[in-house]
Amino acid sequence: MIGPLASNILLALVWMGLTGSFTGTNLFIGLVLGYLILGSALRDQPGFATYASKIPKAIRFIGFFIKELIRSNLKVAYDVLTPTYYMKPGVIAFPLEARTDGEITVVANLISLTPGTLSLDVSSDRKVLYIHVMYLEDEESVIESIRYMEYRALEVLR
Repeated sequence: MIGPLASNILLALVWMGLTGSFTGTNLFIGLVLGYLILGSALRDQPGFATYASKIPKAIRFIGFFIKELIRSNLKVAYDVLTPTYYMKPGVIAFPLEARTDGEITVVANLISLTPGTLSLDVSSDRKVLYIHVMYLEDEESVIESIRYMEYRALEVLR
């Protein structure tokens, strides 16, 4: 049996196929329609209630991540465009709260998508993620900001 998220994505893709429009806007409309269909069909299922509670968290996370992307892009662009060299590159060992392969992959990719950071490797025990950081002025503040992003992502995933 597929879960509510997979069902919602499948319904959105069916919607896009039926309308013949493969745009981001149409995907969003398909996701909303799929959510409404699933909401009426699965309203008594406990799995859907969990899924429904994650939607606002996912929307808040997307807004948070876009804000982080813009902030990081501006910081890197400023450093590239100005003559002063602000970079202090380094590699940090980030202790992971994520435990499953899927959670670790999502967290590592979110870190790599953010300009100025790049996930390098995961320890063999899957408890530490090694990250290259362009601006390592204060290691604790960098770890704290990455920890907050991981917390927000895991809030949606779990």
